[in-house]
Amino acid sequence: MINMKEVFETIDMVEKENLDVRTITMGISLIDCADNDVAAACRKIEEKIKKHAGRLAATADGIAREFGVPIVNKRVSITPVSIVGSSCCRDTGDYVRIAETLDRTASEIGINFLGGFSAIVSKGMTGSDRLMIESIPEALARTGTVCSSVNVGSTKTGINMDAVRLMGQIVRKTAMLTKDTDSSGCAKLVVLCNAPDDNPFMAGAFHGVTEADAVINVGVSGPGVVKYALEKVRGESFEVLCETIKKTAFKITRVGQAVARVASERLGIPFGIIDLSLAPTPAVGDSVADILQEIGLEKAGAPGTTAALALLNDQVKKGGVMASSYVGGLSGAFIPVSEDQGMIEAVEAGALSIEKLEAMTCVCSVGLDMIAIPGDTSESTISGIIADEAAIGMINQKTTAVRIIPVIGKSVGDTVEFGGLLGHAPVMPVNSFGCEGFISRTGRIPAPIHSFKN
Repeated sequence: MINMKEVFETIDMVEKENLDVRTITMGISLIDCADNDVAAACRKIEEKIKKHAGRLAATADGIAREFGVPIVNKRVSITPVSIVGSSCCRDTGDYVRIAETLDRTASEIGINFLGGFSAIVSKGMTGSDRLMIESIPEALARTGTVCSSVNVGSTKTGINMDAVRLMGQIVRKTAMLTKDTDSSGCAKLVVLCNAPDDNPFMAGAFHGVTEADAVINVGVSGPGVVKYALEKVRGESFEVLCETIKKTAFKITRVGQAVARVASERLGIPFGIIDLSLAPTPAVGDSVADILQEIGLEKAGAPGTTAALALLNDQVKKGGVMASSYVGGLSGAFIPVSEDQGMIEAVEAGALSIEKLEAMTCVCSVGLDMIAIPGDTSESTISGIIADEAAIGMINQKTTAVRIIPVIGKSVGDTVEFGGLLGHAPVMPVNSFGCEGFISRTGRIPAPIHSFKN
């Protein structure tokens, strides 16, 4: 059992080391909201979200005050909208109408983000899937809280290259429709491979069809806590380094477990998972890149970076698994450029490139995340970047993702300001050689040989 004493032991982590519960995310199934009429479906969606999550924000704020641990975001994830809307959406406008309903509902109940304007098309696309994907640019341009994701591949099915090609077009169109805010719509759009059903972090969160009617998932983050712990063992052996990370991750996860248990009891919703992901913020001292430097690198991106990140990610997972029986989601280290001050400084110093970030994604929790690129980057190049990340995920049996932002009107050397947790980012160069001949092929890349395990 978790007691209050364990929570009080973390007060220093909160006050001095930027420990927080990054999000309480309520997953809600909307399968029973499907209807032949889009107006009726929207009404059912609004009613169900309000029924389950109407008290989410107030409950989270109360727990934060009681425990003395900040709960930064209150979020909702829902059944992929391409499934919910398949019976009633006849055109992209119908899907946009659902997105606007979700946005209005999220604002009324006081949550920060709502994820699940999504489609799962790892093997093929239905007509509904394609319509929903084609509606994404307008939906994100018209809403503020709605987040969108598309899963284009998996280890079991391979990579749907038709969907990859389409997503290159969608990312660029989203950038164009939100160009007045530095193409910020793309910050709410992620393309995944091996997407988990229970991820509480945006923009990739959705409530998978294998989940219960409603669940509470909690995401805890503490890069600053880990860095502070490592400062005390500077120069020690790898054994000491690993043990320190693991024990620190254990303590952080216990905080999340306590918060999740209490939230579950007060809301009357079953507990799902704890996601221990070292998710950085733009705040000084809350950086994964700073952890890598504390391990011994001059800058993130230096030789040894991938090895150091692999070590960090593995020990975080080991510590988390010991602290909770239900660790899930992504649980590891995130490397979003715009949201991590240390990563931004590494890019500006010339230590970190997209190619090095791609290598790092082989061993981190997600992938190429919150990276600003020139606004004139072609659709096929964007699709090629997505394909590369999906291949890493497929072959390595892990989740990978691309949240990339072609900032219309900006070029290499410019800086983009997104604000809040999204931070700011230098525009990074991309490889100037084309891949149109590869991306224009139709069909899918087959699943790898090691996917056949029956």
